[in-house]
Amino acid sequence: MAHGYQTGRLDLPFTGICTFARKPHVADWTALEADAAILGAPFDAGTQWRAGARFGPRSVREASTLFSFGHAGAYDHEDDVTYLGEEVRIVDMGDADIVHTDTLQSHANIRTGVEAALNAGALPVVIGGDHSVNIPCIEAFEGRAPFHLLQIDAHLDFVDERHGVTRGHGNPMRRAAEKGWVSGLTQVGIRNVSSTAKEGYDAARAMGSDILSVRQARRLGPEAVAARIPAGVPVYITIDIDGFCPSIAPGTGTPSHGGFLYYEVLEILQQVTRAHPVVGIDLVEVAPDYDPTGSTAILAAQLLMNLLGFVFHARSAGA
Repeated sequence: MAHGYQTGRLDLPFTGICTFARKPHVADWTALEADAAILGAPFDAGTQWRAGARFGPRSVREASTLFSFGHAGAYDHEDDVTYLGEEVRIVDMGDADIVHTDTLQSHANIRTGVEAALNAGALPVVIGGDHSVNIPCIEAFEGRAPFHLLQIDAHLDFVDERHGVTRGHGNPMRRAAEKGWVSGLTQVGIRNVSSTAKEGYDAARAMGSDILSVRQARRLGPEAVAARIPAGVPVYITIDIDGFCPSIAPGTGTPSHGGFLYYEVLEILQQVTRAHPVVGIDLVEVAPDYDPTGSTAILAAQLLMNLLGFVFHARSAGA
């Protein structure tokens, strides 16, 4: 027999329709009423080696149900804060429509989704897809206030053009740096044998990038890394899952050993949210088929849930 305080369904995470954190699905993008809107961008035609990130949004949504046991918010005893309580409205917009082989149309559809979130006053949170999906995400901010871009990644992604390709997953930070509304870039985790030649690093620095490797970031510590971002400016955060060590995130197309561990990135992000308004987020390059354990997708979902908690706690605290 059910006790008096148990009513309705238990509704465990492995039941029901799978949306991000079991949040409401809103298919009508003109009717968004939310503080944060999750958009899937399952496009991986920008990859130069292993494909598979098109299944990233679905896998991260599935993993996120682990954190959706139905109680309001998530209490963190270290911070003595309950994050993402009922006052934070999160919805899942579903996915942008991807047209196979058509990068321009697929990117345009992603941009439309991000613009819909912005027009509704919601924080856009995009789950990729390969890192090229960041290009339409940044383009969606055209005409809006400038912001700084924080990238967590193993690779610089600052290629201008290769054989006519300007919108692949090696190009997004170069495309962002060209935008008048991107005031600067902080690129963290860039390491070792990279996809970008020396001239790419020279160009990035000439266009205003601050580049830190994993080892440099570790020596500085999270507070000093975050302090390198100009004081008080709005920040857009783009996270490539290969910024993490493949020992904990093997499910990605271009793994690079020597990457971050979970708390190293989480603490940088927490410091950033305390000092800067966050205007947009994307997390990309989860390719679940390379990780039969599902750990990479769980890492991505856990990181996004905590980052959203930090963002909205900072807002409520008046940061």
